[in-house]
Amino acid sequence: MVVEAVKGLDIAVARGEIFGVLGPNGAGKTTTIRMLATLVQPDGGSGTVAGHDLFSAPERVRPHIGYVSQAGGVDENNGARANIVLAARLNGLSSAEAAVRTEEMLEAFDLTAMSDRPARTLSGGQKRRVALAIGLVHGPPLVFLDEPTTGLDPQSRANLWDQIRALRDTGTSVLLSTHYLDEAEVLCDRLMIVDHGEVVVEGTPAALTREMADDVVTLRFAEELTTDDKVCRIVSALPYVRETRIDGSLLRIYLDDGEQAVPLLLRAFGDHGVAVGSISLDRATLDDVFLRKTGRSLRDGG
Repeated sequence: MVVEAVKGLDIAVARGEIFGVLGPNGAGKTTTIRMLATLVQPDGGSGTVAGHDLFSAPERVRPHIGYVSQAGGVDENNGARANIVLAARLNGLSSAEAAVRTEEMLEAFDLTAMSDRPARTLSGGQKRRVALAIGLVHGPPLVFLDEPTTGLDPQSRANLWDQIRALRDTGTSVLLSTHYLDEAEVLCDRLMIVDHGEVVVEGTPAALTREMADDVVTLRFAEELTTDDKVCRIVSALPYVRETRIDGSLLRIYLDDGEQAVPLLLRAFGDHGVAVGSISLDRATLDDVFLRKTGRSLRDGG
């Protein structure tokens, strides 16, 4: 049986842009990045990476890209300095150039004080910084980051986000894969949501959530809901409601200006003698976009 891991993806990343590929595990994110990084040969299509043809000249692509895999590619038995020097030499830098760039990377990623400790003695966040330095030591204009913050604690994640933003600010283009909603919303200038190897939707995080609504009100009732019961008939008659979605006994209502709408919603249910078990108000998120497009939550699939 032939399985299509990725099909019909069309990605264009601008200079100095963080472009995200967001989706659950198994959506095709890693396969996409590995193809663009010349590690996997695509079965078809076309691609230009860093100005060179992905199919006919992969060897010309490689000097212009950096790649940081989920595993990181750090030699556990050597220190940060040795790892970075090796990466620099493999990418064509002379011995002198490699030494200079390694010291710059150690300083940029706050690794100087631990530069000669075996990588196995470093924390997860420190090793991810070493992995980034390895991928960037040759100064590539385009960097592929595959799930760069998986398994990191919140502080290490925040620190790594700062490093990724700094890359963009220096003009480096970043293609980032992630299944973390907050990471995509905070970091990405633009993104595409993928599922089962196909593009679900593409745009800026703000535009994608704004297409849904500004806010989402979630109401819980005592019994499971159907589209034709009393609760849904009440909501469908309200002019400020843009969209609704049922999930068992939960009703998600997408609307603008939720703070103004919540009292009106409660009044409408009270006027019809309908008891609400609980109510919450949140900003619409990329998970709401994914739910709308696929019928399931990205959190459930992540």
